[in-house]
Amino acid sequence: LPVAGRAKVPPGLQRGRAGPKAAGAARRRKRAPEPGRNKATVKGRVVKSAIEEYHKKKPVNHLRENLQYMLKGRLVADKAVTEQVLAQNRGRKSKDQPPEKTEKKKPKGTVFTEEDFRKFEREYFGVP
Repeated sequence: LPVAGRAKVPPGLQRGRAGPKAAGAARRRKRAPEPGRNKATVKGRVVKSAIEEYHKKKPVNHLRENLQYMLKGRLVADKAVTEQVLAQNRGRKSKDQPPEKTEKKKPKGTVFTEEDFRKFEREYFGVP
């Protein structure tokens, strides 16, 4: 789909590498070989021991040190301090706040005695 305000470019003038100038540019870009050690020769090469390389790359078991480290820290922070830290890390929105804990109301004992109930029965129902 042609874009408005832009004419279709003929295929000969499209951008790309094809053209007489492209070959010269590629030739100019080629860098001169850097002076250094020739990797094809054997001179100065140190023979590495395969066993030493294996021992170097062998995984180390850190279980003992890790267990000692984990068992060392037995300090438990105070409950009030932990609550304070948790409160500071919590967000300020209402959805981030924990639900309020409502205290359970204990069923209160009656203020009336058995004698009061008997007296009420006699007065209300007329039972002797």
